[in-house]
Order: sequence, then C-alpha cells, then structure tokens
Amino acid sequence: MTTASNDSSSSRRDAIQMLAGGFISMAWLSRSAPTLHGGEVSAARLKGLVVVPDNLSLDDWPGRVKRAGLNTICLHHWASANAIVQLIDTDLGQKYVEQCQHAGLDMEFDFHAMSDLVPRDLFTKDQSLFRAEEDGNRTARRNFCVHSKNAMAIAVNNARVFAKKLPTTTGCYYYWSDGCAAWCRCPQCRELSDSDQQLMVENAIVAGLRQDNPAARVAHLACHASMPRPTKIQPAEGVFLQFAPGRRRYDIPYSQQNTEPSLDGLWFLERNLEVFSAESAQILEYWLDVTRFKVGDGPLPWNREWFLQDLATYRRLGIKDFKSFGNGLNASYLGRHGELFFLKEFADGLAVTH
Repeated sequence: MTTASNDSSSSRRDAIQMLAGGFISMAWLSRSAPTLHGGEVSAARLKGLVVVPDNLSLDDWPGRVKRAGLNTICLHHWASANAIVQLIDTDLGQKYVEQCQHAGLDMEFDFHAMSDLVPRDLFTKDQSLFRAEEDGNRTARRNFCVHSKNAMAIAVNNARVFAKKLPTTTGCYYYWSDGCAAWCRCPQCRELSDSDQQLMVENAIVAGLRQDNPAARVAHLACHASMPRPTKIQPAEGVFLQFAPGRRRYDIPYSQQNTEPSLDGLWFLERNLEVFSAESAQILEYWLDVTRFKVGDGPLPWNREWFLQDLATYRRLGIKDFKSFGNGLNASYLGRHGELFFLKEFADGLAVTH
C-alpha cells in the first residue's frame, strides 16, 4: 500500500520534474551567446546566485534574484545531495520551487556529493570501493577509489537517481567531490592527479546521465585539490569547467593574481582553459559570500569597481557564464545591515556589454 506521505513526496517530485521540462528551460535555450569580436565583450549568458538552505530564512529569494536582473538560482548543500532532496520534500522546499516557477528563473542544484554517490555504509562490506590514503590504508572519509569498477558503477547509478529527483532546468548537473579534497592513493590511482581522478568520475557520470537526457552536462569543479588542470584524462563531451577560486585574495583585483604561486590565481584558470572550452566554462565566485570574509556576519565588503575589474578579466578569456555564492545573506543579515543593494549592482555588471 502507498502511504499518504509517499503520495505527497511523489507529487512534489512530479511538480519539480514538470518545471524541468517546462517553460523555464526554454529561457535557457533561447539565451543568445554571441562570440567575442575584436575588443567587444558580450553580456553574461548565465547570471546566477548560489544559495544555501539558511538563505531561505529570507523570504522569496527567487523573487529577489529575478528583480535584481539575474536569471539562474542554484540551491547548494555543503555535504549532501540527500539533504537537498529532503529539503525539497518539505513545505519550505516546495515554496521555493513555486517561487522559482513564478519568477521564471532557471533552477539548479549543487552539492559535494561523493559520500552520497558511494554510500559510506558500504565500507564495512567492501573497503576496495573507497580511496586509499598516502599510507595505503583505505578510508571511508571523502570520495572513493576511481579504479574500482564497482564504486564507479554505484556512483553513476546514484547520480542518475539524484538527477531524476532533482532535475535542473538548464540540463547542467553538479556532483562535486567531498570537500574539494584529495582522491585515491592506491597503486592504480596514485599516478593520476586529483584533477584527473575527478574528471574520470565526471566523464562516467555524464555518460550515465545522457542515457536519460542526451543533452545533460556535468561540471568539472576546479577548486582546492582539483584546481590544477587535468593532464592525463580528457573531458568527455558534455563535461564543462566550473572554476571556483575560493582561496584567492579579494583585497586586490584578480588580474593582479596571475602567477603560479598565487593561491587559486588566474594562472590556474588559464591552464584549465587549455583543457576545457572557454565557451562552456563557468565561473563560480565568492563576491557575494559573506562567510568568505573575516567579517563573518557582515556587512559584506562589496567593492563594485574591483568586481567589474574581475569580470573584465574573466570576459577577456571568453567566459560568459557566472555565478556567485551568497552564503550568509539571510533574514538575520537583512535585519543587521538592511537591503542587499549589491545584488542589483552584481546583476547590472553581468548585463553590461562593452
């Protein structure tokens, strides 16, 4: 017998899937993506904000995003795809989905997913699924062994399950490594960098997702351990670069952080663009992430001029897709610091053409 709660969950998920196949996705398909000519810079194609469940204490984030002039909102969880599924099945989650629909926004989800793709409780049954540390010992902590055929098959199958539970309206999927941390150091894996191992997983996932959706795309997140470019594995069709320089400096423009020793500097983006196409690349920045800065609870140290300089630097490389985290921008922040004036300035900067 089907329980009432299962009926409710099923109907809620059906509503999300209807959104993914409906009018919002047409907004993505109809976006123009003009190429660069001479010194001309086109307006951003993807103009997005990444929010976390805590952001939703501030009512109608989708409406705020739309009124500012952005076109995409992405719901993020720092450690779990399952946590997002559970949130969407609540009244708050359904309200969020309905607000996205009303605003006409593209809707995405991202998460550090590997512990959900290869569940940790499998460690007691088969340790070979999981990564080895430098000392050779297997651990259930973060990620898995990419040379385990069983682990890869489990990961791909679960990625397909999550894609059906959380369908995006853009066709882009974000299955990030756990904590952007190290991958496996077993004898087979250790010859591959963390970036190469991660790309192996992303290549397998996009092949799996395309069995259900031939247009599906999967992000290769360049962040922390995977910031260096892959050198031995090539991206499969449908895998695009998502560059997240979380450890860069924000007290100077990004153009001044262009040497290899610069932590998460521009040099790493340029090297990654030797492997991935700039046409499909996406920048995931921290311009609007209150928690990224020492102030912690605000106010956000927003610098419009430096933001515009950063944007120009990225655009010169041919990049058209941009998001920023918005961590810490919740009801409490609004109560302490007032309206989010910088949201409009952020959107306006992305909309400008030169």
